[in-house]
Amino acid sequence: MKLILALHLSFLSFFCYTQVHKINDSLSFINSTYLGGELRNFYGNYAPDTLEVIWKTYLGKGKTTISRKAGDRLWAGSGWTGQPLMIQEGDSLYLLQPTFNHSLKKISAIHGNIIWSSPFNDVLKGAGTIHYDAKTKQSLVFQGSRLGHGNFLDSLPVESFKAIAYDSGKTLWTHNSKMTSSYSRDVDGSCLVIDDTLYIGLENGLFTKMSPTETYLSDTIKRPIIYDQDTCYFRSDIKKHGGNLVTEGSISRIGNKIYIPSGSGYLFEYDMNSDSIINKWFFGSDIDGSAVITKDSCILVSIEKQYINGKGGLVKINPRKTGKKAFEWYFPTENTSFTGWEGGVIGSSSVNYHSNIFPDKNLAVVAGIDSLLYLLDTDQLDTLKGWVDGPNKTYVYPTPTLLDSYRINRSISTPLLIGNKIIACGYQGVFLFQITPQIKLELLSHMRIGEIESTPFVWNGRIYIGSRNGYLYCLGRLNNKS
Repeated sequence: MKLILALHLSFLSFFCYTQVHKINDSLSFINSTYLGGELRNFYGNYAPDTLEVIWKTYLGKGKTTISRKAGDRLWAGSGWTGQPLMIQEGDSLYLLQPTFNHSLKKISAIHGNIIWSSPFNDVLKGAGTIHYDAKTKQSLVFQGSRLGHGNFLDSLPVESFKAIAYDSGKTLWTHNSKMTSSYSRDVDGSCLVIDDTLYIGLENGLFTKMSPTETYLSDTIKRPIIYDQDTCYFRSDIKKHGGNLVTEGSISRIGNKIYIPSGSGYLFEYDMNSDSIINKWFFGSDIDGSAVITKDSCILVSIEKQYINGKGGLVKINPRKTGKKAFEWYFPTENTSFTGWEGGVIGSSSVNYHSNIFPDKNLAVVAGIDSLLYLLDTDQLDTLKGWVDGPNKTYVYPTPTLLDSYRINRSISTPLLIGNKIIACGYQGVFLFQITPQIKLELLSHMRIGEIESTPFVWNGRIYIGSRNGYLYCLGRLNNKS
């Protein structure tokens, strides 16, 4: 039995290694952007079977300005989405961890020691993206932050997006996220670099295309050359959402199409050939999570309760269809009240895209503000439950089969589905589940290590996760020598 398990884990590890970006014999990007790549559905190779602290590293604290009226807050550790990137140099593994310490830190994944700390003007929430530029033979990290401690919405400039040299942590250029009708100039989403163009959705509501390397001088500051910007909201949305026109989820890509989840209530489809937004699907709600791609090239979109008559939840969109027909199903979660949220899903969902452990099942896992972790069959509809109200109660839709659920308390973190394991984090710490052969959730371990909003990453049986208690943790089995 042990031999069979070892062979299975070896095969799973090999299968997942195909997602790694090998730059040369001494450099590979294992987790190059939030949720692993353009499809936002790769989370690591294999998970541990228990939760023990292998090491922890203090990330620090930092002040951030909420508003002129609310003043400053002191935040510690890492927050939403906060997933570390992972890079392999020779035999060594390193993490790039965004922190509330006004810095991006390069950290040894083996020992937890900090290699360098690159300064920012404010706290960092979202994960970055690392890219190797073949022309300059340099690895570049693109990282966003909040708009700057002491800055306000009308401040000039707001340098909330940077390019950093991976080797040194030195800033190469900064982007001024200009003021729009949106009430944010932060950058939480992760970009994609495709050929010679960087694509990103900014929280000012502008889908932006820029050069990752070409710059110009503006008052002695190097800034990237901007190719184009598309506004991800309409005039009517300004009144409906009161400035919440924020694009804070990470964009995804299928072929020559890029998908942009927007706080204005839409999922936008951008065509790279025509350099324009060609389609949209309207939900009406704020969308915080990233667009996650399934095995059948559909898109899972997280829906918050805010601004809608119905319930928030998770929707599956078929981009090959238009209008109402594109809605494959809708899975509503329960309404609740928690620190300004009213229900729905804040984080993203995860799918078993890169696993063959359940070859006949396409699974998704998602954590709701209603305290429940849900395991869904993304292909099988619930014929007993029938149809459910959509986000705005305008239409009814099929709903997927709920395979199991578990109360983990409030969560805005994105749970990870790796093989037959699920790692779910929230305000009650870390939960490690095993999916049984009957496709049910079996709790293996639970560890309280502060309130967690960040998304973990998993590699070689180790879980890397930041907490708002100030620390970055490496969890797994202590005798694991990987």
